[in-house]
Amino acid sequence: MKKIKKIALALGLLTVFTGSSQENDDVQKSNIQQYTPSKLIGKGKFDIKWFNNIYTETKSTFTSGEQPRQTFFTSTLEGYTGVGENNRWNVGVILKIRSNTIGGTKTLDALKFKNKDGVARAGLTSFAPSVKFVPFESVGNFSIQSSLYIPLVDNETENGVFLDQNGFIWQNRFFYDYTFPGDKWQLFTELNTELNFGDKEKSFANNSLGLTPGVFLSYFPTSKFTVLVLAQHSQRLDLGNNFSQNYTALGGGTKYQLTNALNLELLYTNFVGGDNTGLGETFNLGLRAIF
Repeated sequence: MKKIKKIALALGLLTVFTGSSQENDDVQKSNIQQYTPSKLIGKGKFDIKWFNNIYTETKSTFTSGEQPRQTFFTSTLEGYTGVGENNRWNVGVILKIRSNTIGGTKTLDALKFKNKDGVARAGLTSFAPSVKFVPFESVGNFSIQSSLYIPLVDNETENGVFLDQNGFIWQNRFFYDYTFPGDKWQLFTELNTELNFGDKEKSFANNSLGLTPGVFLSYFPTSKFTVLVLAQHSQRLDLGNNFSQNYTALGGGTKYQLTNALNLELLYTNFVGGDNTGLGETFNLGLRAIF
């Protein structure tokens, strides 16, 4: 828990710092317009994102009717810096903190970061060295993010409470965006691939491949504000662990440029169907600073 408190303090200091920083490189577009996930930052710049996701469910495809509420909170901190020339390479690291509760607890109980036998678990669960790159110099709006998640949990589940996967994940995310003439509409697409590997006795997901395509359509009433809708489908393919899974999620949200460096993101998604999955909803809040 001391690690979590130190990370929270660092994020608070980051917010204060970026709130007063100035970004003079692009006076025509805000960061939410210019720096989609497809776009990389330049040499010497920093891109830090703190993204928080609460997934909560009372229904699933495993049982009929309602079940006691389960809530899974994931807080992800990503930090990148630009290296080399021509905005084609970024290197960084990703930290993942999780806090989960089961047994009919309230949704926000997951934010208490408690460890209680049979009810709640929390902790720093994985980290990932990561690289972003633009494979084709002539296509600057297409990029790839490659990360290797290294697990920090000893037991995936303890006394019925799941914390996080106990296995390695090689994640590759393919990003592409297109801004329509007039700069009012923007289409962003993503294909997220996750190869899970390790001892299949330690994790339900080991020896499987996850494929998650997503489409995001944004409208910009102003350069500093956007609303968006999204659709995602995830398919887990069995590569030897005798478990497959899929779900479809629909949602929407908004982004706002708080300062020249800092922007705020709010998203909501609903799991509308699937197999071997929960049928819950997510509430998401993110802060991103580029300086």
